[in-house]
Amino acid sequence: MTSFSYLTVMFAPAKRTMAMTAVIGTVMLASPLVPARAQTNTPVAQSNPPAGQSSTPAPARQTRAQRKAETIDQRIAALHAELKITPAEESNWQAVAQTMRDNAAAIEKLAADRASQQNVTAIDDLQEYQKFAQAHVDGLTKLISTFQTLYNAMPDQQKKLSDQVFQHPKH
Repeated sequence: MTSFSYLTVMFAPAKRTMAMTAVIGTVMLASPLVPARAQTNTPVAQSNPPAGQSSTPAPARQTRAQRKAETIDQRIAALHAELKITPAEESNWQAVAQTMRDNAAAIEKLAADRASQQNVTAIDDLQEYQKFAQAHVDGLTKLISTFQTLYNAMPDQQKKLSDQVFQHPKH
C-alpha cells in the first residue's frame, strides 16, 4: 500500500465526519427559518361551515402577533415574580421589560418579512438567517445593558437569586 492510499484510508472516516457535520450544521442553521416560512396570516376558508356557524373567523380568535405578545408578557411577568422585583426596582425593571418586548417585536418583524418572501435562493436563506442571528445579538446587547442597571441596584441576596434564576431557567 502506498503512503497516499494509506493516508486516504486513515482519514476517510474523518472526512465523512466533517462532511456530515457540515451538512447537519447547515440544516440546523436554516431550521429556525422553516417555521417562519411555513406560517402565514391567511385564514383558511371553510367550504361548508357547520350549521349555525358563519364562515368568518370569530372575533375572539387571536392573531399570531397577539399570541406572541401574550407569550412575551407572560415571560416578563414570570421573570418579575422569580426575581422578586421590589417597588423600588420597578422603574429599572420596566426598562428590562420594554427591551424584552422590543427584542421580541424585532424578531417577529423579521419572521413576518421572511414569511412574505417567495422564490428564495440558498443565499437569500443564509442572509435571512444572518439577519435573525444579528437581531439576537443586538437584542442581547440591549438586554444586558438594561438588566445590568437593574442587577447593580439589587441587594446581594437578590443578586444571588437572579444568578440562580438565570443559571436554571424554568422557561
